[in-house]
Amino acid sequence: MPSVKVSENIYWVGAVDWNARNFHGFTYSTHRGTTYNAYLIIDEKIALIDTVRSPFAQEMIERIKEIIDPSKIDYVVANHVEADHSGAIGQVLELAQKAKVIGTAKCEKELQKHYFGDWDFQVVKTGDKINLGVKTLEFIEAPMLHWPDSMFTYVESDSLLMPNDAFGQHLASSKRFDNEVDQNILMEEAAKYYANILWLFSPLVIRKIEEILKLGLEIKAIAPSHGVIWRGNPIKIVEAYLKWAKGEAGNRILVVYDTMWGSTEKMALSMIEGVRSEGVETMLFRLPISDRGDIIKELLNAKGILIGSSTINNGVLAPMAAFLEELQGLRPVNKVAAAFGSYGWGGGAVKTIEEKLQKANIKITAPAITVNWVPDKSELQKCFEFGREFAKKVVETT
Repeated sequence: MPSVKVSENIYWVGAVDWNARNFHGFTYSTHRGTTYNAYLIIDEKIALIDTVRSPFAQEMIERIKEIIDPSKIDYVVANHVEADHSGAIGQVLELAQKAKVIGTAKCEKELQKHYFGDWDFQVVKTGDKINLGVKTLEFIEAPMLHWPDSMFTYVESDSLLMPNDAFGQHLASSKRFDNEVDQNILMEEAAKYYANILWLFSPLVIRKIEEILKLGLEIKAIAPSHGVIWRGNPIKIVEAYLKWAKGEAGNRILVVYDTMWGSTEKMALSMIEGVRSEGVETMLFRLPISDRGDIIKELLNAKGILIGSSTINNGVLAPMAAFLEELQGLRPVNKVAAAFGSYGWGGGAVKTIEEKLQKANIKITAPAITVNWVPDKSELQKCFEFGREFAKKVVETT
């Protein structure tokens, strides 16, 4: 795949990772692969915005060579230190020995700790600018979106925002722009990306978008560091981020469970029917058969979640424990929940679930429901009513 023109004298020179199937240490499944986007700006001075993951360094360098001699690069802007964006910086600077590295103060420290490079570094902060000739780069600090060093780069002449990990998607494609790909797939992957990476930082997302709006920056295109570039309707993803950050969701309930010998599953299936009887949309996920990252993505657009597990060692089954840890870390906004589970000679699963829900700042709407051994007909009816009442409460939260 050759380099791709993004705007006048601005080119995508990144890499497509068709085979990526996990991210962040297997916590996030990437069923559709990903890209590592880097952008080359040609002017009186030449700037490279971000690099790629180290194994793809040569692929990026060959794309740069299609346009210019890499030794002519004057600036390498590091919007984010994480290795999928900075992994090739050493190889680039071996070729572009006169280049200055641009980033935040935290970026300088973190790059040094990662790569121990003795590089010429210029620290920038919000409002700082570098003139390339016709084009000017403006920098906006974005700490904790999603690392302390994170920064956005804006090209005023092209109304182009390059926000690194904000507004991205893990989506490998032969196409480079949002209006060239399936919109349902695009928004599904954008939602999964937000839910699994940025959800914890929702208050910061709102504040950063408000800050950019106050700066009065015209944005005609958004070029993130993963996935496709938003140019057909870039405000679409900004509006989606605001919705997700504020916890806006429909009348939708997830039922997530794990089961040892089928008792908890029987409870879950009865609850699903109870939820459906109230006309509320619902989805059922069993761990570990269902992908954890996919469930997190579906929760983004659901108001409620019912979580159940069999009891083992006075707690929950291992796949459920991992899911609850993920919820606790992400702290989903404006969600309600309830717990259920089965046990033999001793309980403990529902207590563990409720403790984790509280730590995740998810409101528990009703005391947990439990079944000893195998649920009988009357207990399954209680599970049906439990699901029905939970659905009513979810609708009432509108």
